[in-house]
Amino acid sequence: MQIPFDTYFKVAPLLEYHRVILMQTFMDDIAGKVWPVGKRTVFCHGPRDMFESSEPNSCNAKEGNPFGPFWNAFGIDFDGSEFYGPLSYTESDRSAWRSRYPANDWPVLAFTGAPANFPVSDEDAKLHKHLVWSDVIASSAQAIINNHLPKPFIGIHLRIGSDWSNVCKHLDLNGRTHLFASRQCLGTKFEYGTLTETMCMPDVDTVTRQLTKPIHRTKAKSVFLARDSQRYDSDIAATLKKLSVSYHWLTEDDPHLDLAILGQSDHFIGNCISTFSAFATRERRAKQLPVSFWGFNPSGKDEL
Repeated sequence: MQIPFDTYFKVAPLLEYHRVILMQTFMDDIAGKVWPVGKRTVFCHGPRDMFESSEPNSCNAKEGNPFGPFWNAFGIDFDGSEFYGPLSYTESDRSAWRSRYPANDWPVLAFTGAPANFPVSDEDAKLHKHLVWSDVIASSAQAIINNHLPKPFIGIHLRIGSDWSNVCKHLDLNGRTHLFASRQCLGTKFEYGTLTETMCMPDVDTVTRQLTKPIHRTKAKSVFLARDSQRYDSDIAATLKKLSVSYHWLTEDDPHLDLAILGQSDHFIGNCISTFSAFATRERRAKQLPVSFWGFNPSGKDEL
């Protein structure tokens, strides 16, 4: 099931940066005129033949999840593939794109995946100010804060599950290669430090010790937790009980609501490597709200 973009985010703030339209509106009102059936080409950097059912020399745009379900939700089948390599999504290739794919000949550019860097690049992170939660998400988050989170409150994200421990095995401890979103705290060129095992998988002592500092500084009365494992819950609860601070989490899995609440906390502690933490970090930095990371002591950098 495909959830419409505006279920989670507002469209109007995006219009402050660029012209945008919802996919369903495009398909209902425009596609038939500029992108008719029989002339629907999909773009990819080069042939994608990693699937058993892959066609040769094709983008195989509908193979795998979420690709197939996404295009099927809008009733789209592709009539051909276009390989745009070696062009990239960077600003330096803007003129090359326009030259190779003029709008008169290519009115629609449909890509197999988002035409953007993953994780979000430093130059694009500032655009997060245009990504604003929908009224439904924002009001739900505010209701939870008002009814269950005495203020000031600290928001924390813990990535400590078994699948994440496998991710941490790929750390480059020599400071040459980033992992996922590690640029958010270390800097693009490791200006502020290098990766450590504790930054990726903080132990419970690190968590409880580091959590007490912003609690004292902000005089916090509650802590909101988003996590992928409950194994630290009893230790955190015991620490917070001594501080007369309450401890809260969502009883049902709702990552968007988690993020909306974390974005409003008086201080946020996240995982430097996690792209989930990075979303909350981008939102908070856009609002100039304080952020810190487990096991990270910035060298030469002042966290907001």
